[in-house]
Amino acid sequence: MTARRLLPIALLLSVQSALPMHAQTGRPLRLEDLYRVRTVRDARLSPDGEWVAYVVSQLDSVRDRGNSDIYMTSWDGSRTIQLTHSPDGESSPRWSPDGKYLSFVASRGESRGGGQIWLLDRRGGEAFKLTEHKGGVGSYAWSPDSKRIVFVSQDPEPEPPKDTSAARTPKPIVIDRYAFKRDVEGFLDERRSHVWVFDVATRKEEQITTGPFDDSNPSWSPDGTRIAFVSERGADPDRHNNSDIFVVAARAGAPITQLTTWSGPDQGRPAWSPDGKWIAYLQGSEPELYAYSQGMLAIVPADGGAPSVLTAALDRPVNSPEWAADGQSIHVLVTDDRVQYVGRVRVADGSMQRLTDGRRVVSELTLRPDGRMAVVEGTATRPNEVAALEGGQLRQLSHENDAWIADVRFATTEDFTAKGKDGTTVNGLLVKPAGYQGGTRIPTLLRIHGGPNGQDQHSFSFERELFAANGYAVINANYRGSSGRGQDFQKAIFADWGNKEVQDLLTAVDHVVALGVADPDRLGIGGWSYGGILTDYTIATTTRFKAATSGAGSALQTTMYGTDQYIYQYEHELGAPWKNAKVWEKVSYPFWHADRIKTPTLFMGGEKDFNVPIQGSEQMYMALKSQGIDTQLIVYPGQFHGITTPSFQRDRLQRYVAWYDKYLKPRM
Repeated sequence: MTARRLLPIALLLSVQSALPMHAQTGRPLRLEDLYRVRTVRDARLSPDGEWVAYVVSQLDSVRDRGNSDIYMTSWDGSRTIQLTHSPDGESSPRWSPDGKYLSFVASRGESRGGGQIWLLDRRGGEAFKLTEHKGGVGSYAWSPDSKRIVFVSQDPEPEPPKDTSAARTPKPIVIDRYAFKRDVEGFLDERRSHVWVFDVATRKEEQITTGPFDDSNPSWSPDGTRIAFVSERGADPDRHNNSDIFVVAARAGAPITQLTTWSGPDQGRPAWSPDGKWIAYLQGSEPELYAYSQGMLAIVPADGGAPSVLTAALDRPVNSPEWAADGQSIHVLVTDDRVQYVGRVRVADGSMQRLTDGRRVVSELTLRPDGRMAVVEGTATRPNEVAALEGGQLRQLSHENDAWIADVRFATTEDFTAKGKDGTTVNGLLVKPAGYQGGTRIPTLLRIHGGPNGQDQHSFSFERELFAANGYAVINANYRGSSGRGQDFQKAIFADWGNKEVQDLLTAVDHVVALGVADPDRLGIGGWSYGGILTDYTIATTTRFKAATSGAGSALQTTMYGTDQYIYQYEHELGAPWKNAKVWEKVSYPFWHADRIKTPTLFMGGEKDFNVPIQGSEQMYMALKSQGIDTQLIVYPGQFHGITTPSFQRDRLQRYVAWYDKYLKPRM
């Protein structure tokens, strides 16, 4: 249930920061501001270090869809240029190592079978389409000599029948895989993702990997002769949580060498050392800890040999490894308690130096051989922007949200620490409306993050800012199962869902009530994905909440077996239902004890969600409806686990506020 429990958009995150000066005079945030937020991501430094390319995404209220374009900003921050203006959306900017081109992926009108790679000549001119790969292009990377591109693509769908009358009738879906469904992709057939190499000059391509496996994250060796990639290549990959690092010469038919043998996941994008002798990657936890895995930085000899785990003593998840030019250290992003920072790990002994500080989240890093580094980072009152990291200091380079920020008055967000009855320390965030007067009790919402392998952290949250602008305090509690507190804290809820998490959530609420902020008679609760699941658990445990919203959740967990995408987790964490019926009954207690629920609850979900199917919300809606508890069920047509259509995102936020207002702000 790892991915399914993650809230679908950046609305999950929260932040601590003092109010900036302009916030004292700005206007309150409004629902329509949802269309003004510009999301910055995928930053890449140019080979000469003078420019940073990045993607800007924004919701379009007129066309009711999202759009993304490629921008670049100069290293000195003096110039920002929008490079693409297509309504179809562009992503994944990558510089050719010789500096001649900036490539990106776009699904423009004439592209067949998904996104293709396009090139922008830095000397000027319009972008032109480079690839015409059937099935489209996924992740990709330039070769060191700029002559070739390696990419991943899924096997294309079979050609439709020539008989147009027959083509109008869909073929039956034939299923014979152990893991046979996945959100967005739908029912899974035998098509797999493989590695291809494309020659830029001749536009010829050749397939490097084949077989009934999914290959991902290809990475060139420094001399351009070999490709490292990640794959699950057991007898039946669907039945094992065991990916490994492989290396293959960059030619069709070359033998493939397996470098890692850890029984759990070895993953992430493989990063070659500058001398080509080592490959850095992420080693996950034991395979049965599918939903609670914590990536550690590891290296393995590129020609084969024993791997070495460098950050085992750190006991924090790391990601995005990038080697320093001298090969003596590796830069990573470290997820810590409510923050994420850049760390530099010494290869010789695994010791780490923290390079960024503050209550912020650094979500990306891009590094040049001369040590020049750019990051994507955000704070409480500012969505993500590109920044230069120099001498431990951040210097903002992009300013995509400055004008909007200057117009709005934001809430304040503070850290809190509470102690549970069993002695567990619960850390979280408390968001207070702008202008909140100390000692005043106000309606308060417990908003629960998904995952559970995630955390509420110091990053911008439109959702919580909207609640605060409507007069609510917001509690975010990182319950047991969350990341950022170490492996033992994460796996504490293994096969025991809805127990320790609910204790921790209620501990956080008790703490904020004791602070004199939360009105104990006007408490609301809600979340999406595992946040929705925990909402169901909590309202079946206590009647203290006067209103709830449960999005993409489930309660009768037995009915999720075989209907969602988590079959591996179920059988390795809970066991088969016919073998461990009591365990399944225990984790399904919100449904079996639905008669204890008195909280008016708004249930929501996507019609086509294969992550947490809508039936989970339907069942709980029906259970409350049959007992006369005020409830509604909102189904978003055509949506998956993440609600992506802008008008539906707006609708969801509007319904949240209206539902809470109805019960927590009664008319006098």
